[in-house]
Amino acid sequence: MAEARPEPILGEEETRAFLEGVAQFNAGFFFECHDTLEDVWMGVRGPSRDFFQGLIQVAVAFHHLTSGNPAGAESLLGRALKRFHGYPDRYFGLDLAAHRRELEGWLAAIRSGAPAATPLEALPKWRFE
Repeated sequence: MAEARPEPILGEEETRAFLEGVAQFNAGFFFECHDTLEDVWMGVRGPSRDFFQGLIQVAVAFHHLTSGNPAGAESLLGRALKRFHGYPDRYFGLDLAAHRRELEGWLAAIRSGAPAATPLEALPKWRFE
């Protein structure tokens, strides 16, 4: 298990933007999610910064995947998984262990020639509790 890392403390505006980014990701608006979360990430300092950057990279990876760029998706998923390394299995309300496994599955599928068109309901969803 990874060492404990303090969780981020977001202000009201940052929290609202973060939740908007999560909703965008879950709706398949990956590029918009990237933009929204990047605004949050720019204000984050400390050990949670890589976590937010990993989320942004996941969003961009799925933007690439749904736009027909599996090589870009593969690269960014690998980078996101590296950013998530060292975080505990549950972080900031996300089951990060399950998310890592899901991303590793997507990475393996992409490497084996995943289909170019993937229905939205089959794509990952973020659930923060």
